[in-house]
Amino acid sequence: MEKKSFTFDEIKLKLVNYCVYQDRCHAEVEQKMKEFLLIDEAKDEIILYLLKENYLNEERFTRSYIRGKFYIKHWGRNKIRMHLKQKQISEKLINSCFDEIDEDDYEKMIRKIFEDYYSRQKGMQEYQKKSKTIKYLMSRGFEYEKINDTFDET
Repeated sequence: MEKKSFTFDEIKLKLVNYCVYQDRCHAEVEQKMKEFLLIDEAKDEIILYLLKENYLNEERFTRSYIRGKFYIKHWGRNKIRMHLKQKQISEKLINSCFDEIDEDDYEKMIRKIFEDYYSRQKGMQEYQKKSKTIKYLMSRGFEYEKINDTFDET
């Protein structure tokens, strides 16, 4: 497929709109830039512009990503951390932004998902239901220790 050519300012505007629409990380912007035929200096200039004008902010992206994946998608910390690492976000930044998740909300979420999933398991022994529910919660990214704490309370 032939790539349509744009002027430098048109590309810059497209990337500004891309960042305005939704918080983005550096890796996503770099990926988007691959759609355009740009020399390295032009890419660097656009990245610097996006950073300077605060269209591109890694911490803001990380915080909104964590909030969205937890409060909307109901993911646990492990799954969120893994996906952020795939987006080349530093471990230090990830750890500093996890304060976006309230600890009480986190425990309530585990309990709610646990109760919903556990109650849907039919025709199994108690230990099978418990084992299957633990596996499910872990696949959602919740920590084994936190899941166990929830089981101990029920």
